[in-house]
Amino acid sequence: MQLLLMGPPGAGKGTQAVKLTEKFKIPQISTGDMFRAAVSEGTELGKKAKACMDAGTLVPDEVTVGIVRERLAKDDCKGGFILDGFPRTVKQAEALEKILDDLNMTLTKVLNIHVPAEDLIARAVGRRICKNCGATYHVKFNPPKADACDKCGGELYQRADDNEETMKKRLSVYEESTRPLIDYYKKVGVYVEIDGRQPIENVTEELVNVLSSVES
Repeated sequence: MQLLLMGPPGAGKGTQAVKLTEKFKIPQISTGDMFRAAVSEGTELGKKAKACMDAGTLVPDEVTVGIVRERLAKDDCKGGFILDGFPRTVKQAEALEKILDDLNMTLTKVLNIHVPAEDLIARAVGRRICKNCGATYHVKFNPPKADACDKCGGELYQRADDNEETMKKRLSVYEESTRPLIDYYKKVGVYVEIDGRQPIENVTEELVNVLSSVES
């Protein structure tokens, strides 16, 4: 089962990726993880990626695609994987299709957890994080019992980028960059959109149902 998981900032993509990894026993692979592994292993592509990152420049597509190829060829991906953060463009999607073809794989499903912008902004603005243990709360949807962390009693704070203006910018960039990708995968016939406004457990159940029907 070869999956691509998509979703705007704050949609709960990370939470669902963990749950799908546990359910289907396949690795979650993010662009960051791939870069770090390639750099750690000292591969030629890893060295090129490190040079770009050290210089503060974008890693070129050919290097990124090469690192993706190396990672998906590893043994732990033979039973499937969940891609997170790649591809980001139609050009990268076409490159991924070529990689999978070379590895005798095909993309099973593209799962997009969709949440309207106004809901995502409300989620971000109300988010509070424990300075001590990192536990996350929300002033409306998941408030702490007191004005402190329920788990450790630590002080709660609001991240500097959890504000309406910043979120609007992030969502605008996301929409602009991913819309062509969504259209691409709709044409390919593997795109599925999940309503991310539901409770976490319901989103998980819907994702699992979609994938279980593929397996059966």
